[in-house]
Amino acid sequence: QTTSTIADEGRQRLAAGPLAVSFDQVAVQYEKERDFALRDITFQLAAGETLGLLGRTGSGKTTLTRLLLRLVEPTSGAIHLGATGVVPSALPLTELRRHIGMVTQDVQLFPATIRDNLTFFDPTVSDETLLAIAQRLGLAEWLTNLPAGLDTQVGAGGQGLSAGQAQLVAFLRIGLQDPGLVILDEPASRLDPVTERLLDQAIGRLLQGRTGIIIAHRLATVQRVDKIMILAEGRVVELGERAVLLAQQ
Repeated sequence: QTTSTIADEGRQRLAAGPLAVSFDQVAVQYEKERDFALRDITFQLAAGETLGLLGRTGSGKTTLTRLLLRLVEPTSGAIHLGATGVVPSALPLTELRRHIGMVTQDVQLFPATIRDNLTFFDPTVSDETLLAIAQRLGLAEWLTNLPAGLDTQVGAGGQGLSAGQAQLVAFLRIGLQDPGLVILDEPASRLDPVTERLLDQAIGRLLQGRTGIIIAHRLATVQRVDKIMILAEGRVVELGERAVLLAQQ
């Protein structure tokens, strides 16, 4: 039996709405690893701002996002969330993860209907709610045009949906969750033009009224962020306002 080493003893709460994020000299060293995965990471993201996170594979991007969800703990330094600067460990894990939504490139889907994949089998979520969220994200036409709409069956491992369509399902899940911070690992794979257009539109709408961190792979995505951070070997090598950094290139 595997037991988590992450203590779930927090009692504080976060207010609804976009979530401010602050890292103060945060370092992470994984157990049995000599080198630090992250070191001296310091930045502030105001509520409602979007950060574009760039760097090669192994630069520390994934570790940084895992810290926010408390999938790993900082070895040193401090992270604060929200207007009152709550540390993540002071929050119950369910509270923390309710306010932070993450879309990864590898979307986990169940062999079930689209409806069950969106609601995680919660029968109290109405179809009207799901369709309203789809409308808000510009995905209502895509959803209703599926072979059986919300009743469309997804096979094991997402069979029946393309990688891009699986991402659209993940966006709808986040819309239903309604978090204050959205972490998005942008799909780098080639998408068909229609799905790519829907994804770009959904990203823009999902970030409205929320704080965002986007692991960006395309220049087009960087155009919509407020700040850019470039990581290399666990350190920040560039950090600043997008317009300023792009003007220096």
